[in-house]
Amino acid sequence: MKFRVAREDLADAVAWVAKSLPARPPVPVLGGILLEVEGNTLTVAGFDYEVSTRAQVSVDAESAGRVLVSGRLLAEIARALPARPVDISVDGSRVTILGGSARFTLPTMPVEDYPSLPEMPSASGTVDAAMLAEAVNQTAVAAGRDDTLPMLTGVRIEIEGDKLTLAATDRFRLAVREVSWTPDVPDMSTAVLVPARTLADAAKTLGGSEPVTIALGDGLLGLQSGGRRTTVRLLDVEFVKYRSLLPTTHTTTVDVSVAVLAEAIKRVALVTDRGHHLRLQVAEGSLTLTAGGDDEGRAEENLPVSADGSELLIAFNPSYLVDGLAVLRSDYVRLAFTTPARPALLLPVDAEGNLNESAYRYLVMPARLPG
Repeated sequence: MKFRVAREDLADAVAWVAKSLPARPPVPVLGGILLEVEGNTLTVAGFDYEVSTRAQVSVDAESAGRVLVSGRLLAEIARALPARPVDISVDGSRVTILGGSARFTLPTMPVEDYPSLPEMPSASGTVDAAMLAEAVNQTAVAAGRDDTLPMLTGVRIEIEGDKLTLAATDRFRLAVREVSWTPDVPDMSTAVLVPARTLADAAKTLGGSEPVTIALGDGLLGLQSGGRRTTVRLLDVEFVKYRSLLPTTHTTTVDVSVAVLAEAIKRVALVTDRGHHLRLQVAEGSLTLTAGGDDEGRAEENLPVSADGSELLIAFNPSYLVDGLAVLRSDYVRLAFTTPARPALLLPVDAEGNLNESAYRYLVMPARLPG
């Protein structure tokens, strides 16, 4: 195998594939990146039995072939090469990489031990890449990170006709986002659970000018855009029945600038310690944030807001609020409350108080107030 490739194309493709490689592969070959040349196309691929990634770039090929090399090392080399065309050749059990005046020689890994990459399922429809990336980012923030509870580590994707609904929860907060898409079958109806971290990485890196093709089948989710595609093994567990958690009525609402509220929360939360939470006091025209106590220090900040409904005192984990505000994609937020013991909603609104059309809802469970 021998070919020449643009350094930027090689570095981008290798970096994208390397991101999905396991940090501690159970067998060495799963930490490798597969380089395969056919015609004038180089396929850069990785697979760990759960996630597969493939990127294709155009090359000037002298001879075809396939080789497996250390993925992390190849990514570091490709990133460090000078901005000159890169020549790669294979001689026996060694790979030579030439870029400008730099020369690297790497040992190959046994390509015959590398597992076959899964085929992409049949296409189910297409969605705007930027919209998908935003929706996944907004929901994955609420997914759990405890692998002993796999049903909480995923993003549920529900398909009903031309609407996709994404949802994730870790039991303490819940994020839901709806987006439009173009299904191949108009009356399609299904739901799958996808590992949140993998989906977030894939959606973010596939974001571009071309639509993303979503493919479902054989226990896999496939995403493809341009010359890149990835498959993810679905989680075979039942997701929580989350819709009943979303309140439909509110007794108190507060509209406030996202930036102003987020900065105030971060300041006041500086005195929160383990076991302590941020308290929000809603009164007419004001929102007062307090935290801490006499022993560890106390902080308070009063914000002028547009408040409607009953006065309220409620407490939250401040990091949950900050996480939700960070992904709202709106200048203003509506805090919608019912009682101090019931979940609250963060909803994106515009400066006039109109709900944003993004159909995003971020629900936060309150903390128990002392006494």
